[in-house]
Amino acid sequence: MKSAKGSIGRSVDEPDPRIRFYLFHGDDEAQSSALGERLVSALKASKQSVAPGVLRGDPALLADEAGAIDMFGGAKVIWVQPATEDVVPAVEALLEAAAAESPVVAIAGKLSKSSALMKLADAHPLALSQISYELDARDAERLVVEMARTEGLRPQQGVAARIAQSCANDRRMMAAELSKLALYLNASPEVPKDLDAQALDAVGADMGGDFSEIGDLALSGDVRGLSNELARLQTSGNHAIPVLRSLQRRLLMLAPLRTRVDAGESPQAVMTSLGKALFWKQKPLVEKLLGMWDSTGLARVSERAGALERSLMRGDAPPEGEALGEELLTIARQARRR
Repeated sequence: MKSAKGSIGRSVDEPDPRIRFYLFHGDDEAQSSALGERLVSALKASKQSVAPGVLRGDPALLADEAGAIDMFGGAKVIWVQPATEDVVPAVEALLEAAAAESPVVAIAGKLSKSSALMKLADAHPLALSQISYELDARDAERLVVEMARTEGLRPQQGVAARIAQSCANDRRMMAAELSKLALYLNASPEVPKDLDAQALDAVGADMGGDFSEIGDLALSGDVRGLSNELARLQTSGNHAIPVLRSLQRRLLMLAPLRTRVDAGESPQAVMTSLGKALFWKQKPLVEKLLGMWDSTGLARVSERAGALERSLMRGDAPPEGEALGEELLTIARQARRR
């Protein structure tokens, strides 16, 4: 069934045990994933991923996995991402099964009005579907305030709007920025701290300008060009954190596009669908990177970049220039192997 307006929060925070299939879809895949994670957290469950391609070849597997009791006796959630029309037979088998021990969460991108997957989830009493729309400025600002509260931060006047704008209203990037700001201020839900413009100026997402070219050189495997840029950076001061921020912004842009490639679209088709949403001069590079990096690789680079940034902010990493150069050259060498 289609979730009622404004009810999705309760549906994932206080899940109905009768619901065995959750479909979260729409333009904002970060929101869809966040809703799924809230459900996992509410159930105090572990997350068990099942690849969509496997379900295409074995539709009965989804019902089998959902019906199996966890070997360690705990709760689990079966996670399918990216969910495409290919998983419809598997979902039908799940909904027709006599019983299910564990719910299934399916994360899809934008679905057409004729989508059989969406129609099935909207109509079936044992399923729940929710569409995730892209945030507008006002909604993004409210979300920043809510997310900041969970980190023990109290945004002062104008700060939430500034964070939302600097992160282009992207939920994942806003969450990452707030986590770093909480680390910088030593804030927690037990010891909340005010988040003011001064803290944002020190470590905020919009600090330091655009260093995207350096991250792009690493991701594309251009070791020589990267070495030259790193040498130039060392003569103009340390810029490790803004360079890492620019790299992470590129990774956040690439991740959902690569998810579509993993679902069966060609990199060329994905790029064509972007239209004017991406500056034409960047399209050849982005298409190249989509062909070079799979979702697992992008996630690993993002995790390592985030870990390095946190380490630099805590002061327990090697000197900024040395640590940054080592990490980016590692990425570039890995890219050359792809």
